[in-house]
Amino acid sequence: MHVQTLIFAMLIVLLASPPAAAQDPPANTEGGNGDSGVSRKGIGYLIGYLNMAGSTNANAFRPLKQSERNRLYLKSLINPFGYVKAGFSAGLDQWNDKPREWEQGASGYGKRYANIIGQYMIQRTLTFGLESALHEDNRYFGSGKKGFWPRTGYGLASGLLARHDDGSRHLSISQMGGVAGSAFLSRLWQPPSQDSAGDAAVSFGITMSTNIGFGVVKEFLPDLARAITGKNRPKPVPSH
Repeated sequence: MHVQTLIFAMLIVLLASPPAAAQDPPANTEGGNGDSGVSRKGIGYLIGYLNMAGSTNANAFRPLKQSERNRLYLKSLINPFGYVKAGFSAGLDQWNDKPREWEQGASGYGKRYANIIGQYMIQRTLTFGLESALHEDNRYFGSGKKGFWPRTGYGLASGLLARHDDGSRHLSISQMGGVAGSAFLSRLWQPPSQDSAGDAAVSFGITMSTNIGFGVVKEFLPDLARAITGKNRPKPVPSH
C-alpha cells in the first residue's frame, strides 16, 4: 500500500502544472488564468497531503500555535488526495485479492477502501494528539543544503525525526505512535489472514521504512517540479 503512495504522488506531480507556483503563489492580478488557480490549489492539496511546509526551509522554522495545529489536522482529514489515494490503493488491493477473505466486486472494494481510510484517520488522529502534547512538528522542511548526498541524508533522517518548539530535531514519538496505533488497532477489523500482532508489526515496519525513503522524495520534489515546468528557463524577449 505504501509503495502505491509513492507512485500516486509522482503521477500527480508529473501531471500537475505549475507545481512550483503552488509553493510561492504570486499575487492575484487582473485577467488571471483560472486554470492556473485550480492547478495551484491542487498542488496545495498535494503539499498538505505529503505534510510538507511548502517552500519554507529549515532555517526559517517557527513553532506552530495550537490553533495552527488544529487547522492542519482538520485539513488533513478532508484533503481530497487522501480519498483519491485510498481509492487507488483499494483498487490495487482488489486486483491482488488482498486480503483474500474479502470478496471481489463492489462489496469487497468497499471493505478495502474503508480499511485504508480507517487506518489513515487513526494514524492522523493519534499523531495529532501526541504532536500537541509533546510539541512536535512532523512537517517536512527543505534542508537548504547543497549537494546530493547531504540533501539525501537530511531527507532520510527526516522520516524519523520531528522538530520541537526550539527548532531542534529528535526522534518523532508522535509519528511512531500514530503509525503503531494505526497498525495495531486496525487488526480489530482485519480478517484472520491479517489480524495477528506479527501482521501489525510488519505493517508498522513497512510504513516507517516508507516514511524514511519518502523524505528523500520530498527533499527533491520541488527540483523535479521546476525541471518539469521549466520555471527557471529564461523568458523570451517579446518582439516589437
